[in-house]
Amino acid sequence: MKPAWLTVVEGTTPLILSMPHTGTDLADIESKLASPWIARKDADWWIDKLYDFGRDMGASIVRTALSRVVIDVNRDPTGVSLYPGQTTTELCPTTTFDGEPLYKAGQVPSDAEIEDRRARFYDPYHAALRTEIARVKAKHGVAVLYDCHSIRSVIPRLFEGHLPHFNIGTNSGKSCDRALEDAVAAECAKTDYSHVVNGRFKGGYITRTYGQPAENVHAIQMELACRGYLAECAGPVAESQWPIPYDPAFAAPMRAALGKVLNACLDFAKTKQRP
Repeated sequence: MKPAWLTVVEGTTPLILSMPHTGTDLADIESKLASPWIARKDADWWIDKLYDFGRDMGASIVRTALSRVVIDVNRDPTGVSLYPGQTTTELCPTTTFDGEPLYKAGQVPSDAEIEDRRARFYDPYHAALRTEIARVKAKHGVAVLYDCHSIRSVIPRLFEGHLPHFNIGTNSGKSCDRALEDAVAAECAKTDYSHVVNGRFKGGYITRTYGQPAENVHAIQMELACRGYLAECAGPVAESQWPIPYDPAFAAPMRAALGKVLNACLDFAKTKQRP
């Protein structure tokens, strides 16, 4: 039986949207945390709303409602850093992106607790993702996995200055065909937003693991700077300031741009489908 926190929508096209960080449910760990707000601060806020048109496009969706603080399903389960030499957060994060402690004194999860969370929450998410990739590939002969993310535009601990609006990650070209990378970048370049390919965010564990272009499974990560779809105030945020409520009118230009990006993914998939 599928757990209540896991959403899987079986689409009709070769496109799969993965949403690993949109959840805010703290499961059974809230009493151990320094603050529920701090624990939810680094969620990919409103990304599920921003991409909700994906269902109408026939995309599959795999989403967890759990907060990344419970366990981050976009991290290597062995604990190996995806960005050696750069600041990042763990499989079960102990600090926010800004460096604030997430847990009360003495409540940081033990190795045994991390393994328990992995079995209960991490493994089912990845099992669902693998199943959907296999289903889509069996039906179409190709699968395009698009990993949906966002982050505040200014976080000095993680990167310098303002992050570009569109941050396209393909594990330095290893997780998808170059034609897909180029098509997505071309759509971003047509907008008034800034973009970069394989900059600070080259793709997390999901992109790097499931992107197997030789097997006709192509994965790409899109990390959006929040100011592209929210009236974000750059810099540190207080509880009264964050998250900013989702405003459909403000988000409309970004949604339109993302619609073209996803259409580019579908157009690419048509070139790789079985005759």
